[in-house]
Formats: sequence, C-alpha cells, structure tokens
Amino acid sequence: MEFYGYFRSSSAYRCRIAFNLKGVEYEFFSVHLRRDGGQQKKPDYRALNPQALVPTLKDSDFVLTQSLAIIEWLDETIPEPRLLPAETKDRAWVRAFAQSIACDIHPLQNLRVLDYLKTDLGHDQKVVDDWCRRWIADGLEACEALLERRSFSGPYASGATPGLADICLIPQLFSADRFGVDISHRRRLNAVREACESLDAFKLAHPSKQPDTEA
Repeated sequence: MEFYGYFRSSSAYRCRIAFNLKGVEYEFFSVHLRRDGGQQKKPDYRALNPQALVPTLKDSDFVLTQSLAIIEWLDETIPEPRLLPAETKDRAWVRAFAQSIACDIHPLQNLRVLDYLKTDLGHDQKVVDDWCRRWIADGLEACEALLERRSFSGPYASGATPGLADICLIPQLFSADRFGVDISHRRRLNAVREACESLDAFKLAHPSKQPDTEA
C-alpha cells in the first residue's frame, strides 16, 4: 500500500491516525506542497490525483483520494478496531461531526485558499491569519456544542473507543494551535484531546513525527 501525503496536511494527518489505529503498514511518499512550486501540481502526481491534493492512497491498481473516503474504506476492509459506532444513529452522528470539520472548517484554511487570498486578492499575512482564526474558532465552537448534545458517552468524541470523529478533531486542534486560536476554554474538546493524545496511534501520527517534517 502506498500513501502520498505531507506532514502538515490535516487530511493526511487523519489518515495516519487511522492507519495507526488499524495497525496498517504502508510505504510513504512525501508530496511537498510548498517545494518546487508545489509538488502536488506536477504532471506525474496529477495523473494519480487529478485534484492535485493530498492525500492519495494506492493499493495495487486501486487509487483512492479524499481522507474520509480512505478512512471509511479502511474501516470496511479492516473491520477491527471499528472507527464508526455499531448503532445507526451514533454512526450518523459521528459522520456529521467529522464532516463539520472536514467539509466546513478545514477547506477554509486549505493552502490553495490561503494562497489565493494572498497572491490573487493581494491580502497581507495578517488578513490571512485573521481569516483562519475566524473560521477555525467558529467551527470549534460548534464542535464543542455538538459534543455536549451527543447521545452516547465515552472519553473520545466517537464514544468509548477512538474513531472517525477523533481522527478529524485532533488534526484540526493542531491547526488551531498553529494559527493561534485559543481553545483553553473548550472543556469538552480539551478532554477529548487529552484522551486521544495519550494513545500511541495519535502520538505517532503527529506532524512532528513524520519523515518529511520541517520546523
């Protein structure tokens, strides 16, 4: 199995956590999003992933893009440990929580969006940073409220065991730290973070632990 990613990519970070939870080994290929004008834009990588994004998973002749699709494929092909709850309503809630991050928060801080704000629209770095902080803070406020409303219990966002909700949340909290978003008052988010970050699957997936990491 081949995995194409970038150490700082939240989407790739999600997949690394899932691989670790499932005990899946893979060969890693770094796609540097800043170097050489963006290695994700090169023809050979576009042939693999037409969106010119990371991550990409290649398993023999099967190529899959989009982190949530990769994670759910892993969960269907390697059933244990489960990343989605067994109960239908709980499973739907976990998907909704995960998508609130992957579909609503993360895209607004994506590198291509930030580059467009600077290069095409001419905004300075302060405006770009304020943009990120605004949407991350608003999104995580909603995540805190969603955790309060969930119908099941457990130390993790996904319940008694870590799963898809946690896999999406932890990389987003890393981004919050990176952009200077204060989440010290988000009691539920911080409790989940503490539970997850005590596990090797999350520790080893951290951007600072990756072979292509940079300061």
